[in-house]
Amino acid sequence: MKRRTQPGAPPGTLTVDPAAPRPVIRLMAYGPDRFIERDIAHVDELREFVGHWPVCWVNVDGLGDALTLERLADLFQLHPLAMEDVVNTHQRAKVDQFGELTFIVTHMVELTDHFESEQVSLFLGPNFVITFQERPGWDCLEPVRDRIRKQVLRVREAGPGYLTYAILDAVIDHYFPVLEAYGERLESLEDKIVGQPGRGVVGEVHAVKRELLYLRRAIWPQREALNTLVRDDIPHISAETRLYLRDVYDHAVRIIDLVETYREVCSDLMDLYLSSISNRMNEIMKVLTVISTIFIPLTFIVGVYGMNFNTAASPWNMPELNWHFGYPLCLALMAVITVGQFVFFWRKGWIGGTRESSNNL
Repeated sequence: MKRRTQPGAPPGTLTVDPAAPRPVIRLMAYGPDRFIERDIAHVDELREFVGHWPVCWVNVDGLGDALTLERLADLFQLHPLAMEDVVNTHQRAKVDQFGELTFIVTHMVELTDHFESEQVSLFLGPNFVITFQERPGWDCLEPVRDRIRKQVLRVREAGPGYLTYAILDAVIDHYFPVLEAYGERLESLEDKIVGQPGRGVVGEVHAVKRELLYLRRAIWPQREALNTLVRDDIPHISAETRLYLRDVYDHAVRIIDLVETYREVCSDLMDLYLSSISNRMNEIMKVLTVISTIFIPLTFIVGVYGMNFNTAASPWNMPELNWHFGYPLCLALMAVITVGQFVFFWRKGWIGGTRESSNNL
């Protein structure tokens, strides 16, 4: 988050990001029996449509020109405080009322090679809807545009309140494929941890958990904003449209539940990773212990017969040194001890695993 407005600046000051793209304005004006879609090069071109069509949807992609934004605010009588929130794109999802205008902030998410979140600011007026997006290009609102183009009667006959519902519904529903992608990533990480856990898996789990935290911050306030639209008497939103908004609210609650579930799964995966590493370490220590245990008696035998006491001085000084088959007998003794230990460890289930291992561990 970087707030560009200087501390102590007058309220409603528009301080745009110099790196932000310039606004690209697209108009969709429609009614039950007519429709027009066109790009707008200058804000004044909108005057011939606003107030003359049942619904005008003005979509602005890019927030890099303060003059264009001020002209839009003058044309549609948008409150300066709301416009300040438009250009400062770190707002929580919310609903504010400014007379007959309703200002709504929501967040659109996308998952490519990494998680991205984009603020969408929406103004609902008596016969228009204005949406401000941070940058041109992809958005999740194309299905809504297609429904308008294809003359879906419910959209074309309804007013701007229903269009607001359709936009919010498209934004919220797009969280589901993003969450499905995270679910698949978590399943893949679980397979890696169970199969061959490595150091890189920990970083991947932390990355997913961090992105799920961003997703949670994006969706959690939207539940309260949607609840406001459902509960309060908002101008230009009919009682029938509030029924549809209630369905969007239910979707937001489901998304929050999924996000919390996936965050718990991430914590469980970390515990699983630590358990897997501990189990692998135990297996390694068991193998090394078995090997050490096998060589202890062998080392003892070799050490004893490596002392080389003189048998000529006393009959008690290692008479085995003078045996004709002393060396083969020593090797045979070590082989018998080694095989005996292997059989004992195997029957106990300490190596290889047997039907008795579960009772003898």
